[in-house]
Amino acid sequence: MSAAGPDGAAPAEANGGKTLAALVVAVFVYALMQTVVVPALKVLETGLHTTSAAAAWILTAFLLSSAVLTPVLGRLGDQYGKRRVILAVLAVYTVGMAGAVASQNIGQLIAARVLQGAALAVVPLSMAILREALPVRRLPFAMGLVSGVVGAGAGAGLIVGGLLADHLSWRWLFVLGTVLALVSLVLAALWVPADRRTAPGGIDMPGTVLLGGSLVAILLALAKGPSWGWSSGRVLGLLAIGVVLFVALVAVERSRRDALIDVAELADRPMLMTHMAAFLFGAGSYFFYLALPLYAQQRPAGTGVGFGASVTEAGLLMLAGALAVIPAGMAVGRLATALGPRWPMAGGFTLITAASVLFALAHDHKWQHAVFYAVVGVGTGLVIGVLPKLIADIVPLERTGTANGLNNIARTVGSAVGTALAAAVIASANAPRGATPDSTYTTLFWLAAAAGALGVVAAFLAVRRRVAADAPAAGAARPQQPQTAK
Repeated sequence: MSAAGPDGAAPAEANGGKTLAALVVAVFVYALMQTVVVPALKVLETGLHTTSAAAAWILTAFLLSSAVLTPVLGRLGDQYGKRRVILAVLAVYTVGMAGAVASQNIGQLIAARVLQGAALAVVPLSMAILREALPVRRLPFAMGLVSGVVGAGAGAGLIVGGLLADHLSWRWLFVLGTVLALVSLVLAALWVPADRRTAPGGIDMPGTVLLGGSLVAILLALAKGPSWGWSSGRVLGLLAIGVVLFVALVAVERSRRDALIDVAELADRPMLMTHMAAFLFGAGSYFFYLALPLYAQQRPAGTGVGFGASVTEAGLLMLAGALAVIPAGMAVGRLATALGPRWPMAGGFTLITAASVLFALAHDHKWQHAVFYAVVGVGTGLVIGVLPKLIADIVPLERTGTANGLNNIARTVGSAVGTALAAAVIASANAPRGATPDSTYTTLFWLAAAAGALGVVAAFLAVRRRVAADAPAAGAARPQQPQTAK
């Protein structure tokens, strides 16, 4: 009997490793292609003979689609099988990538980007699959690794996008995406196991429609505010519609047994602060995503600001930060076990805040960009690595996909807010294109510091609660100590 344990454990360990590998690839592909178009927007605008306003929809359509589909797909995964849903998502993603390669005009490319937006659901679905498929002792490491890949892939996308935009046609952005999406689909089909447990209930159509409508209205207002004007009737009307729909969503969900949004769960302080931390992280990240490449590519003639770097060089200045995310995310498991999950989050936001302050005080040399952003990368890995751990400590197994989906939406909305604020700050400078004053960049870095500081506060309020063991793989042997804010 004693030999049976190891013999039986070895295949399980191997299968768990293959599952983790398949999910890492799928999440990396999503994260890479999320940002790969950012440095290539001007190339896309020229290649498709369109306007800057129309080209901006390449990002906006992806953002809106992600926000609407992610919580719904997370819920479907909890109810009908996470393997089934993640395979469907990757198949749709592959079609969206192939459609982008074949696009002949901006309308077709935007439609393809809508399909691609479904891929954000890969992240919460992966967290839910890991929670069920892996033993408890490997779960913190695996979640930290997958979370780290999200940040590293997003950073790598800026570099890869710059390389392809500088040296090849814009279509190669999506040729790469198609190949990678196919690889991830095959690996998931081979190595992601069937579900052992699903949630009861049906599809909450009223909640789905209200949540989707609210997110579309709010995100569209944030995306178009800089160009339409924040006081315009269209922006104010969209914001009002979004708020009204959200209030209606809360009212409807309180009375439903199969609610998409568990209002009591959402109002619980640890969960609320975990979502707030994701929101603040998303906002702070996009201050860097917009400010650093813009500064690096700006020519110093006239203003003395910028390095005059190519798109590729601007991306390479962020390489150290992108690479630092993964090892930091992988370290979260040990740190959380030793210190509690609030401390990696607080430490991560502290590093981001410190680096933001350093950027605000000194950013006129390339080494400062490389070194300070590497510090941001370490902080990023800690924050995004611990978020799924906090959620897993709060919600039962059957709501893991839904809860992680909502957390990703909080980060997406934060990204939209950060993008809108950054665009407003840049526009307020009233400077000619390519002549943004140094004070504008300093303001953006101080905004990033403010987001990081608020994140530190949220970290100490996102306290892990005692939870009942919800499944043998997720917590049957995991003793939990109640924690209180200190």
